[in-house]
Amino acid sequence: MTGVPHPVRTSSHRAMVVFTAAVAAYFVAVLHRTSLGVAGVEAIERFGLGATALSMFSVVQLAVYAGMQLPAGRVLDRFGARVVIGGGSAVMAAGQLLLAFADDVPLALAARVLIGAGDAGIFISAVRLVAQWFPPMRAPLMVQVTGLIGQSGQLASAIPVAWLVHHHGWTPTFTVLAVVGAVAAVASILGVREPDDDRRDAPHSDASFLRAVRAAVEPPGTRLGWWSHFATPFSANVVALLWGVPFFVTAQGRSTAEAGALLTVLTVTAMTTGPLVGRFTGRHPLRRTWAVLGSCGMTLVAWLVVLVPSTPRPLWQLVLFVVLVGMGGPVSLVGIDFARTYSAPERLGTASGFVNTGGFVSTIVGVLAVGVALQAVSPAGATTYSLDAYRWAFSVLLVPWLLGVWGVLRSRARTRAAMADEGVVVPRLRDAVRRPHVPRRARDR
Repeated sequence: MTGVPHPVRTSSHRAMVVFTAAVAAYFVAVLHRTSLGVAGVEAIERFGLGATALSMFSVVQLAVYAGMQLPAGRVLDRFGARVVIGGGSAVMAAGQLLLAFADDVPLALAARVLIGAGDAGIFISAVRLVAQWFPPMRAPLMVQVTGLIGQSGQLASAIPVAWLVHHHGWTPTFTVLAVVGAVAAVASILGVREPDDDRRDAPHSDASFLRAVRAAVEPPGTRLGWWSHFATPFSANVVALLWGVPFFVTAQGRSTAEAGALLTVLTVTAMTTGPLVGRFTGRHPLRRTWAVLGSCGMTLVAWLVVLVPSTPRPLWQLVLFVVLVGMGGPVSLVGIDFARTYSAPERLGTASGFVNTGGFVSTIVGVLAVGVALQAVSPAGATTYSLDAYRWAFSVLLVPWLLGVWGVLRSRARTRAAMADEGVVVPRLRDAVRRPHVPRRARDR
């Protein structure tokens, strides 16, 4: 547990300039991250891929992203957000340019490595800037706003990028994305700044990497953040990053336009849910795990809606499905808020990076497991898959779901015990409803 308060910033004009530059870069990062999801059919044709090989495109990118979280967080703590956001945006632009002209699998995988590496530090940098420039009471909402704007990058991939790739082809589409990434890199270098005293007040910035990581992940509340981030977003990511469009088109009999519209609904759901989650967690910080477990329950219901029936679902049920799983994205940011409240300022980047690995570990497992299962239950050499094959394949997502719920419950109990040792008691529900604001010293469970 930590009792170190974060610096309180007023929401000045300069703060909004910095915030705008950071979230614009994050918007473009999410655009890059999700662009392959709307070009899955074209990728299969361009590179002659099966389901497992196509999964590897996303798995490689996400594995690099997750593996780079702690190093990116450490670089963020040492050198600041401008270096991480500007450099990461440039690396992602280079990856998209390489992908635009790649005509074989090794080059395409190398491009995805660059995209994953460049993406790794952008969101946690934006979160750190929120903690530095905005007052603590506003921070949960501003983190959700950051996520909301990032989700609009996914919306951009679902509509204009999908239109580009279907009407102008692979190379022009990814070249345009590379140019957009280069513009984001320049804008972030010009616009992102950190408060001067935060750069001077980093007493642990020279600690060894392992020592810094150990200190950052030690609080049980930080580990609760990791499990919260693990449990909530992976279903939406599996749908948005790779398997949604093929599932809707080839198994549910929907047109490409309808599939894109469903991804749009998923994104809009995440965007509209985010501020509500931020307001709830800001007013009831001792009840944040309710949002996490509630999201897990709705995700389970969503999968049952589409997987139990053996026939294609009507459009309204598919809309309900994407609405329910889409809520997991903003709820996952509750985990990042745990890192903010339990971490000393000089370790916030590393702690946020650690928490941010959770959802990407579960997403990697989910994307790869679905691809392997699809290929295992389908005829050899198949490039399109039946509804029954998808039903079997998506059912494997129950494993990370169960693991995530178990991890949240277990780490919540440990966090409560640590809070009790500090004299902080979680009030009864009726007391929390009557008095939603808790003392500053009280931290979430």
